[in-house]
Amino acid sequence: MVGTRSLEGAQRTLEFGIYRDGDNNLDDIQSGVIAQARAVSARNPGIEFLVEDTTARRGFAPRHVLRTESYAIAEGELSRRIEVGPPHDMSDGKTLANFVRRTLDRAQANGAQQTWIELVDHGAGDGGGLEADHGNGIMREDDMARAIAAGVAAHARAHPEDASRRVDGVLANECLMGSLGNVSALSHAGVRFFAASPETMLAPGAPTSVADAIERHLDEPKAMAKSIVERVMRTRYELGDGERFGPAAAFDVFDLAPEKVRAMERGVRNLDAALGNAAQDRALRDAIRQDARGVEGMVRFRHNGGLPWRADRPAIALYDALARDGRLPESVREPARVARDAVADLVLAHRESDGFEPFDGADYSDASGPTVHFPITKRQIDAWAPDVSETDNAFYAKTGAADLTRRLT
Repeated sequence: MVGTRSLEGAQRTLEFGIYRDGDNNLDDIQSGVIAQARAVSARNPGIEFLVEDTTARRGFAPRHVLRTESYAIAEGELSRRIEVGPPHDMSDGKTLANFVRRTLDRAQANGAQQTWIELVDHGAGDGGGLEADHGNGIMREDDMARAIAAGVAAHARAHPEDASRRVDGVLANECLMGSLGNVSALSHAGVRFFAASPETMLAPGAPTSVADAIERHLDEPKAMAKSIVERVMRTRYELGDGERFGPAAAFDVFDLAPEKVRAMERGVRNLDAALGNAAQDRALRDAIRQDARGVEGMVRFRHNGGLPWRADRPAIALYDALARDGRLPESVREPARVARDAVADLVLAHRESDGFEPFDGADYSDASGPTVHFPITKRQIDAWAPDVSETDNAFYAKTGAADLTRRLT
């Protein structure tokens, strides 16, 4: 049995909530984030982790029994109060909202300056994340953002004296979540920063040591973002044969300031409208398709098992290709430049690999910043619909992407 102690009344600078759904094939390997949290908190007493872990691994109940374990971790120890109960449906917005509320309550009690939430599970880009095998399936990206906003609102109602507290940042320890759709949704939910990879990640994924990077740079967003990206990209995990690998081919931290996100949304909407008008001309439509085809989408490893995210293209690279294409009229190239620059303005820190060995040495040198779902064939529109839909979200609707897609495909 692990050691436990009372964590009540301690002052912390960062409250870091770990919301982990392990009711799937990632349960054992992705549970490494919990051990990492204990190690980080032992080194840095300014951080407390609040954990909600749905798991069947050995913890506080027999192995192979799916249940949810809830507790706090600080200074390398677990809290005296450990709740073990039936498995929560982690893909239910009410479950996530309740966890966000409890994390903010704990942050207030601890006097924390910032609150971050880590989402740990499978992810599907604009198709959502937090895939629950025993629950509602996968949670849409808009629903994740709404659940976070609902948790913030619930905390404010219960504690009006602390109503200004919010979720400062979200870490997506899930594949493919670094998309414009997620950026937009989380910004409208009041989140300040978003750390995510545009590509699939190798479990256990982003190391919990990013919490230490956040705590050490609470008032320095650029330094914080750079440190998060460095922690992720320099991490190495051991394979069974002794080989070491990194968790991500590319990783970013985004600034979700409302004015920046509104500028991005406006830029993408104007570009999509210009592209839709141009696509009525067959030659221009072919040029747009060719430009998009030249910017490879995500899941860039050869043995991908038919995974569908080939239409999730790095937005900066895509918009830059359109802006530089002399075959296109200035009525398209200028909006492409504006959209490219608006997207780039969201990126606080970034690093990518020009040869990610775990993915057959795939080149990610153009995978800077978030992706945008940009289909150029009918098969790419919603390859896994109806179970996973990358077009059923507010960002796709508000930017007019559906009309553009019809004209391109």
